[in-house]
Amino acid sequence: MPKLTFAMNMSLDGYIAAPGDDLGWSVPSDELFQWWSDRVAATGLALYGRKLWDTMSSHWPTADKEPDATPAAIEFAGRWRDMPKVVFSSTSRTVDWNTRLVTGDAVTEITRLKAGDGGPMDISGATLAAAAMRAGLIDEYAIVTHPVLVGGGTPFFTALDHWVNLRLVETRTFPEGLLLTRYETRH
Repeated sequence: MPKLTFAMNMSLDGYIAAPGDDLGWSVPSDELFQWWSDRVAATGLALYGRKLWDTMSSHWPTADKEPDATPAAIEFAGRWRDMPKVVFSSTSRTVDWNTRLVTGDAVTEITRLKAGDGGPMDISGATLAAAAMRAGLIDEYAIVTHPVLVGGGTPFFTALDHWVNLRLVETRTFPEGLLLTRYETRH
């Protein structure tokens, strides 16, 4: 059964995006960018909500063709295009770059995917991850906390009907005071 991980950058006050969907505070160092790139390379299937899909798909498919593209960006762009992806959206009509669109119930489809074979799955996007959290489908949380307070925006965690007990499995510091914490869900 594939493990499902919710992995995102987060402000110290708990947001994945500041008001207005501003992500300017979460620009990664070279070391953190390499960590994200290696994570993409190891992901068997990425699950995206529509808003994050729109952000990622508007940049990464051609980022390696930009005149100022760094070797790390070129590597990430290729890995991102090659990685199998599922986009959950009721408004999108087409997707590309090794991606399948699901317009039906996300929890039902994620449950089906978790019951199958395959490598690790990452889930990204606040609304999609919140549905998976409430359904008890997330096996791991990989949180890269940035030392910034944004004061509001899109929260990393959603309101839950019951407690979720976690076990710390890794901590790692990155330049500029960023902290990776990985927690497994205790079922």
